[in-house]
Amino acid sequence: MMNKERILVVDDDESILTAFRRVLSKNGYAVDTVSTAGKALEKMASNRYDVLLLDIRLPDMEGTDLLQKLSNSSEMVKIIITGHSDDEHGVKASDYGADGYLVKPVEPEELLITIKERLDDLKSRKTNRK
Repeated sequence: MMNKERILVVDDDESILTAFRRVLSKNGYAVDTVSTAGKALEKMASNRYDVLLLDIRLPDMEGTDLLQKLSNSSEMVKIIITGHSDDEHGVKASDYGADGYLVKPVEPEELLITIKERLDDLKSRKTNRK
């Protein structure tokens, strides 16, 4: 069975966008990629996404600032991806509604497991609300 979940990847590193697109598409996800927070907001205004994979450092805005703008988007899994493994970013990301936190370089298996677990958590929360 193919997944129907849609994922938006936001990272200013083209090689990461290419690698994530390849891995996620191969595993049945519909994937869009953008390199700035501004482009991400444009995409999210016209598309519904199940998962947002968000780099912490973007050229036009910090990933945590974008998370803060999306704090009322509880129907979307938000996972921060960073090259900097410091607790401050993790705490800040969590405070602004991040559902997960991955440190680069991200192994494909770790990426897929994290996405699946967080989507399962989201589905479980939706079921429990009914």
